Amino acid sequence: MAQTTALTADLGPKSRERAIEAMQSGTLDVLVVGGGITGVGIALDAVTRGLSTALLEQRDLASGTSSRSSKLVHGGLRYLEMFDFALVREALQERGLLLTRLAPHLVRPVPFLYPLQHAWERPYVGAGVALYDAMAMAGKYSMGVPKHRHIFRKQLAHMAPDINTDALHGAIRYYDCQVDDARLVMTVARTAASYGAHVTTRTKVTGFLQEGGRVVGVTVRDLENDVDFEVRARTVINAAGVWTDQIQDMMGGEGALNVEASKGIHLVVSRDRIRSEAGFITKTEKSVLFVIPWGQYWIIGTTDTPWEHDLAHPAASKADIDYLLKHVNGLLRDPLDHSDVIGVYAGLRPLLKGTVAKDGDRGDTAAATTKISREHTVISPIPGLVLIAGGKLTTYRVMGKDAVDLATAQFGGVSESVTDRVPLMGAAGFASRSNQRVSLARSSGLDVAVIDHLLGRYGGMIDEVLGLVADNPALGESLVGAPGYLAAEVVYAASHEGARHLDDVLTRRTRISIETPDRGISAALPSARLMADVFGWDDDRLREEVDHYLRRVEAERQSQLELTDRAADEARVSAPEGPWNV
Repeated sequence: MAQTTALTADLGPKSRERAIEAMQSGTLDVLVVGGGITGVGIALDAVTRGLSTALLEQRDLASGTSSRSSKLVHGGLRYLEMFDFALVREALQERGLLLTRLAPHLVRPVPFLYPLQHAWERPYVGAGVALYDAMAMAGKYSMGVPKHRHIFRKQLAHMAPDINTDALHGAIRYYDCQVDDARLVMTVARTAASYGAHVTTRTKVTGFLQEGGRVVGVTVRDLENDVDFEVRARTVINAAGVWTDQIQDMMGGEGALNVEASKGIHLVVSRDRIRSEAGFITKTEKSVLFVIPWGQYWIIGTTDTPWEHDLAHPAASKADIDYLLKHVNGLLRDPLDHSDVIGVYAGLRPLLKGTVAKDGDRGDTAAATTKISREHTVISPIPGLVLIAGGKLTTYRVMGKDAVDLATAQFGGVSESVTDRVPLMGAAGFASRSNQRVSLARSSGLDVAVIDHLLGRYGGMIDEVLGLVADNPALGESLVGAPGYLAAEVVYAASHEGARHLDDVLTRRTRISIETPDRGISAALPSARLMADVFGWDDDRLREEVDHYLRRVEAERQSQLELTDRAADEARVSAPEGPWNV
């Protein structure tokens, strides 16, 4: 099997040990705190400028907001109504860049229908979507998706038979893009590591080192080994998202950002439950509702409500689920109910609510979270420390550039950002391997559909996964309890993609936790056994991993029966963390 020339780097067990050792060996140029999309984007930007770079994440990559989004790479059509043209233009440019250059293996076009409730909406909405397309075409990079099209009632009934068209005046079809957000984060992190960045998870920042009124590093707790150490750096960039306030508290409140958490939940239902050739979007009284194609499923979301409880484990309540079902059923001929829901996930948006005044007055915190800006802000409250918050998944690369620009403004001799010309791992070789999909299927003994699945997850790195199958043909079998994935993918997640625990694999490296009716319970033990071979777990550790996952699933299910956020939170946090999350 011919090999591609793709970059390669693993985030396996040995790489973590090496990264922690390297962090302590001298003073870094840039230290990033937070392993969501913003943090890994900063790390990639910094290391590709030639700066010595490290990243610390207290849990798993994308364990917070960045694995729980609507999974869209989009310009934000609704922001045109707010006349936020600059944000839309920037996002559309980044959409085209990701789709055509940086991550064509991960980002793909997805069609949407915008149903028209009134005749007057057609010229109004049509003009907005036309502007949306025009702004995309006017950008520096290829638009990468088809132009919008007007759909009339008869056509709409054919394209989407399960949408109730009786009271509609047709629709407008337009395109945006989607991505598995957690895979994007992990791939950006691996790409940064391939250029020399030191990336670690389960490493929690416990304090800041200061000398002469300047931040010169951090103290860290290795949660896997219960060991404390120090990391020194010329500049520390905090990209902790909804944990920004906690980081600022470590500095004695010396920050200037007020970040509020807004909860958004999503439902996953079977694709055959709603017959439609495209997803659709409609307005609600508070926000917008997306019904998004997701392989063999639909993702339905989202909500937008303040969250004041546990940040690590936001919980979806029955009220949240009922809200989404009510609004999607307003468009359907055959309503959905709770029995149709296969998976549920809840995430928190880190929304900026202005800045903290010098006297410490944070102003009115009771404002609706939907009114808070989605744009990002980068500040340096004290020398050696940079804070970044806000933003959106689509514009992570711009956020990374802005953060590094400010953090290194006083360094001198720092190169300009090059991440608009740095394809992510898997982009190289993707086109050629896609053209060879039939021969790959023949040589590997796998179905072409399986090869397509692997190409959409690994791109040009498909050879590494197929290599595992060649060495052990049993890994080419479907994973027990999750037939949409191969056993090899679990092994690869542990050996190459930084997964250290069962939850990492079932929730983020794959989407088994939301794509199977039993929330991944049947796949838990088979997956843990595969991981045990990579990590050398004994029977006690294997049972511990499985037990932790089963408790988590049960707690989430219980939370989704509760009517209030408080009750849902109490149910969700009842599941104890594993001993590795102290």
